[in-house]
Amino acid sequence: MSDDFVRVTLEQQQNFRFLARYDGDTPELVVDEPAPLGGSAGPSPSQLLITAVTNCLSDSLYFALSKFRQPADGLRAEGIAELGRNAENRLRIVGARVTLHLGYPQAAYDKLERILGQFEQFCTVSQSIAACLPISLQVLDSDGEVVKG
Repeated sequence: MSDDFVRVTLEQQQNFRFLARYDGDTPELVVDEPAPLGGSAGPSPSQLLITAVTNCLSDSLYFALSKFRQPADGLRAEGIAELGRNAENRLRIVGARVTLHLGYPQAAYDKLERILGQFEQFCTVSQSIAACLPISLQVLDSDGEVVKG
């Protein structure tokens, strides 16, 4: 895969269900709309968007933890796409909320403040869409203590 582009090809299978094919060795993915439009055979476009944001932030946190030789296993994340209506009453994603959970208590990390101060900058997806979609981010340690956000 080139560093200059990311390509997907969609082939309609039935109604709103498409087969997504990617370059390289990436497995195919079935995407679909939820009922009543589609058959929920795969993630919807809205689900794919929040998955991309949440996964990219998780990857960025993992990268930063690893870079500073901090415990990087046991990460968990949740993402929520907030839906609303625009002036024309059309459904839109109006915001995203992401919660990242570290695998250990805050005391297990000796460079956590530095990591939390910069890891978001590594996230291609959230940094690309943040100008048009507000993203709220919170990071919790394994005890549920808020360490960022």
